[in-house]
Amino acid sequence: MSPPPSSSPTEAVLLDLDGTLVASREGIVGGLHRALRDLGHEPDPAQDLTWVVGPPLHDILRRLLAERGDDRVALGIERYRHHYERDGMFDSPLFPDIDAAVRAIADAGRQLFLATSKPLHVAQRIVEVRGLRPLFTALYGARPDDSGAEKPELIARLIHEQRLDPGRAVMVGDRRFDITGAHANGVRAVGVLWGYGGREELEQAGADALAAAVSDLPALVTAQLAAAQHAA
Repeated sequence: MSPPPSSSPTEAVLLDLDGTLVASREGIVGGLHRALRDLGHEPDPAQDLTWVVGPPLHDILRRLLAERGDDRVALGIERYRHHYERDGMFDSPLFPDIDAAVRAIADAGRQLFLATSKPLHVAQRIVEVRGLRPLFTALYGARPDDSGAEKPELIARLIHEQRLDPGRAVMVGDRRFDITGAHANGVRAVGVLWGYGGREELEQAGADALAAAVSDLPALVTAQLAAAQHAA
């Protein structure tokens, strides 16, 4: 099935995955706990690991293992992937009504692109399972070795390969990485408050607008695209 026809194909909306489209915290944290146990560490179930949703996997495991005096990051990544790709990825339901909001953005004639720090093959499986794949023109994520996960690099690659005009694009995400990655490429950014970053983090990162409710998102995207074109 092809993406919806676009009356303005140069208008693009880049969407983060974890914390923006899917509530993936439990699946990610569960995978990290299992990986830590495989390496001989007993995780603290009371430790707040909300921060792990968003950053590149290498950075997450380096920090978690450093807290335990362990430098086996590559092995930690391998064990996490084993557990997450076996069952953790499926513990990532769509946020309520986000499918309708994304469809409304697509129906308004915008091209949609996924821009996630997750490995591309994992992200593709999730959006397929959740029924969103037909809405996207293309999916972008980290390479299998987790390189290319940094948002400035990933967004730059997406813009270059898809020949997008940054002045006719908007990034939507829930973490500071989404905002700063977009701004590094001259793209305006909408922060969403139903994810894992929170208002303070997104405001400090310089989000151009904040969506408090999923139903606000289509109108905010339209407004930011208009603002970007006016500024140009």
